[in-house]
Amino acid sequence: MILKWRTFNDDSFRERVRQGFSGFGIAVERVELRGPSFHVDLLEEYGDIDIALDPFPFSGGLTSCEALWMGVPVVTWPRSRLVSRQTFAFLSIIGLPELAAENADDYVRIAAELAGDRDRLTSLRQTMCERMRSSPLMDAPGFTRQLEDTMIGLYRRLEAESH
Repeated sequence: MILKWRTFNDDSFRERVRQGFSGFGIAVERVELRGPSFHVDLLEEYGDIDIALDPFPFSGGLTSCEALWMGVPVVTWPRSRLVSRQTFAFLSIIGLPELAAENADDYVRIAAELAGDRDRLTSLRQTMCERMRSSPLMDAPGFTRQLEDTMIGLYRRLEAESH
C-alpha cells in the first residue's frame, strides 16, 4: 500500500503511522509512506498504483480526478454530505458508479474484487483517460452553458415568486 501526504516527510510522524498499522497486524514493510513532491512527479507516481482508495468522510476531489485521468480507478464510499460525494459524482459521469460502496463492508469488497481482477484493472487503465476526455467533466463549454441555463432558470423562478 502506498500512502502519500505532505507530513510523511517527517520521520517521527511516519513512525507513528507505521506503529498504527503494526497495531492492526499489518506488516510495516507492506506500507510505503511518501512525502510531498512536485506535481509532475506526483502524476507519474500514479503509475505505481493499481487502485486509489478514496478517503472518507471527505472524498478526494481533484486528487480523484487526477487519479482517474492517469488511469487509476478510485473506490469511494459516498455519504449524505456533499464533501463525501465528489468522487461518486465523477465515477457516475464516466460510467463507473459500481465503484461506489454503500457501506464499509461494500467498500472493502469492491476494492478486494477489483484488486483480484487483473484483466479489469488493465482494461480500466487503458480506457480511463478516454472515459474522462469524452465525459462532461472535460466539456468546459457544455458545463458553462448548463450552469448558465440553471442560473437563468433559478433567477426567473425567484423573479416569478416575488411578483
